[in-house]
Amino acid sequence: MIKPDYSQSIPADLGAIHFIGIGGSGMSGIARLVLAMGHRVTGSDVRESPNIAQLRELGAEIFIGHDASNLGNPDTVVVTSALWPTNPEMLLALEKGIPVLHRSAVLAHLASKGKLIAVAGAHGKTTSTGMVVSALKRLGGDPSFVNGGVIQEYDASAGFGRGEHFVIEADESDSSFLHYKTEVTLITNVDPDHLDHFGSLEAFEGEFIKFANAAGSLVVISSDDPGAVRVTAGLEHPRIFTFGESPGATVRLVAIEAGGPRVKFELEYLGHRAELELAIAGKHNALNAAGAVAVLVGIGYDFESSCAAVQGFSGTVRRFELHGTKRGVRVYDDFAHHPTEVAAALSGARAVVGSGKLITVFQPHLYSRTRIFSEEFARALELSDEIVLLDIYGAREDPEPGVTKDLISEKFVDSSRMHPVENWDQACVEAASIAQDGDFIITMGCGDVYKMVPGLLSALEK
Repeated sequence: MIKPDYSQSIPADLGAIHFIGIGGSGMSGIARLVLAMGHRVTGSDVRESPNIAQLRELGAEIFIGHDASNLGNPDTVVVTSALWPTNPEMLLALEKGIPVLHRSAVLAHLASKGKLIAVAGAHGKTTSTGMVVSALKRLGGDPSFVNGGVIQEYDASAGFGRGEHFVIEADESDSSFLHYKTEVTLITNVDPDHLDHFGSLEAFEGEFIKFANAAGSLVVISSDDPGAVRVTAGLEHPRIFTFGESPGATVRLVAIEAGGPRVKFELEYLGHRAELELAIAGKHNALNAAGAVAVLVGIGYDFESSCAAVQGFSGTVRRFELHGTKRGVRVYDDFAHHPTEVAAALSGARAVVGSGKLITVFQPHLYSRTRIFSEEFARALELSDEIVLLDIYGAREDPEPGVTKDLISEKFVDSSRMHPVENWDQACVEAASIAQDGDFIITMGCGDVYKMVPGLLSALEK
């Protein structure tokens, strides 16, 4: 893995930029942003993806596979943590003396040109970032943004705006979020994750305390999440807004109705009360909306106008996204990959499916996360009626001896509902054979499991 080096100076003009690993959610967002700013962009990645297809349409030249011949003669090279130090394009760039910058350092540099709103948390941050961005636009702003997922109404994960605000999904996985010059910090929760990097829960929460205390004008943080509550107790910031169901929350969430495809709720702030109905499901999204409203009122927008602006949010790609219906079975996809995210997504799906069965096709992400949270994953997946369990998507990690999907399946209480499979074809057949009219199938994970959706629809049709 490549670790960020913030001691490097950033060129005043990035010039022509080559991205190694351009297809990832963070890298593709930055590439989209600099394309909009007028930079020439080239890049490489190991496989084709929708992100790469979109970047090509915007003018980027992208190679599949990593090879020194892909480099060309750029002014700047941008890399991601997922690369290995032996990457031939990076080694050639270093040999040529071309500045090689980590993506988080480049994002911090770009974001420093505006009033930065940084959204962090183990989960919920992509949706919350999308809510803040779309609400600012409805309120007349024109923010620049880089999100970890595609905002549906813009069909983009990033955009270059002329307004004063820059909104980003901040990555806590390698502590890179500590290097942003943040004006407003939004912390959705502090559920333990990435403990392979941090080593302990105390260290993980300590980084969030540093991140929040560094905010220039405002910290917005959950009043309900236990980790966030502990972080709040350690803060020394003079201006803190909280959000959630807790009685003392600055923006308080009440009267939640999460039993259908659109979550309804009310928000209270300084004696004012507003009713909201989102176009998306789940109590967790009501909480995300409360956090977004807290940010907006914290930077000076009217409460009622902020609520109306957030209510217009239509969702992000790969967050409980419907892809089709075959023989009465609806097929969804969701990015959830942490036990709390999985539980929240399945609770939302359970409310929508009604009397039908909820069938989850789950792809664990990272060996370390599977090892640390195998029991928590098993408990969360029990919210499904049937589970089709895929092999672990290792991403940036090498396999660990003894760490397989069996760590999850062995801890599942009712083994008759757990269906471990060896490959995607088997997964499609298994899920389709279980499903009946009125059921849900939902693919889940932040690897490449979403690519299975066409196969599932085809298997259902057959």
